[in-house]
Amino acid sequence: MKAVRFHEYGEPSVLRYEDVALPVPGAGEVRVRVAATSFNSVDGNIRGGFMQGPIPVVLPHTPGLDVAGTVDALGAGVDGLAVGDQVVGFLPMDKPGAAAEYVLAPAEVLTTAPTSVPLADAAALPVVGLTAYQALFDHGKLTAGQRVLINGAGGAVGGYAVQLAHNAGAYVIATASPRSADAVKSGGADEVIDHTTTDLTAAVAEQVDVVLNLAPVEPEQLAALVTLVRPGGVVVNTTVWMPAPSDEERGVRGIDLFVRSDAEQLAELVALVDRGELRVDVARRVPLAELPSVHADAAAGTVAGKVVVLAPTA
Repeated sequence: MKAVRFHEYGEPSVLRYEDVALPVPGAGEVRVRVAATSFNSVDGNIRGGFMQGPIPVVLPHTPGLDVAGTVDALGAGVDGLAVGDQVVGFLPMDKPGAAAEYVLAPAEVLTTAPTSVPLADAAALPVVGLTAYQALFDHGKLTAGQRVLINGAGGAVGGYAVQLAHNAGAYVIATASPRSADAVKSGGADEVIDHTTTDLTAAVAEQVDVVLNLAPVEPEQLAALVTLVRPGGVVVNTTVWMPAPSDEERGVRGIDLFVRSDAEQLAELVALVDRGELRVDVARRVPLAELPSVHADAAAGTVAGKVVVLAPTA
């Protein structure tokens, strides 16, 4: 089968499109015929060697944490799935990923794919959707009637976070550039602040219950976000190379988010998609052989929106 792998850490040029052996599922595993994976920023960090401590991978390594595809074979002891089922999942970060024609997945990370979007497009959902969900609800404890500030709402995680917060009955304040402001507004943001021209701390007139920071801001900008949170509120931060700020005197907690695979939560997101309550946005679709160019674009800062990577078809 074809796969993209890197045999050493480094720049995007280390990625190779090559032939590899077809994997055989072990106990508790499922082999998935991949329809698509997607690019996530952590893929570039793993490839670059910056995550060897928290995410130790065996070289050569196939990237691709998201998978959407069709069950092709079952290992021993797998119940609840059958060959031919269409599934999505968030694969283990330290195992071979879905930038390939086939991938092995622990059965417990998979859930039924949405039926209202093309199967390949469903690969745009797991990692970023779960990041948004866990940030808002597991860590932010967001409830109806609360106010939430989503800093960096124009990205893939932000797009889901705006929709989920709006659906939960929260008042949503979002920052976005003019390029993505309309999409953020259509996702349910009550206020959209242009972060390219506006001082955020001056623009937020009333304190919020939850701040979700998705943007690679300067340390002083990250620290300033805590002043926008009411006493007892929370700052949830996904830029984990900078610790989330807190204010013990006012009881404002700072939480650094490390997203985890959760098939039950993913099934909730799939249900929202199929009910028309959660939009799956795909900015670009590229064939698997072009994945190295996507990594190069990301390294140059020119990737906008979610890129879905299509596996070869038979």
